[in-house]
Amino acid sequence: MRDALLLAIGAVPGAWLRFRVVNHLEPMLPRKHWGTFMVNVIACFALGLVAALANHCGPDQRLGLLLGTGFLGSLSTFSTFSVELLQTLRSGLFRETALLAVGSVLVGVVAVLAGMATVG
Repeated sequence: MRDALLLAIGAVPGAWLRFRVVNHLEPMLPRKHWGTFMVNVIACFALGLVAALANHCGPDQRLGLLLGTGFLGSLSTFSTFSVELLQTLRSGLFRETALLAVGSVLVGVVAVLAGMATVG
């Protein structure tokens, strides 16, 4: 029960933040999927921080549940990314689809590494 509570406590603000950031950025960006891209990159960076802190401070399952799975899991969204990627493809934007697909993975990995490097 405690684990479920930690997940919920982390997930609610993560989902709220994703909603707010994407809706705030949407009018400034050429397409909605770039807002999803940005929150996913932010979540990757933050998860790199959490993972590195866990390595330095010792594994704490509660921290991982609260921040990693709960908050960052609901902040980032692979399912929305996948739907938006398919919508971009169906719109005939083949180059943008490829850029979004490859860029999301590469930039995400670089963001995780940057988060880890920030901790040291």
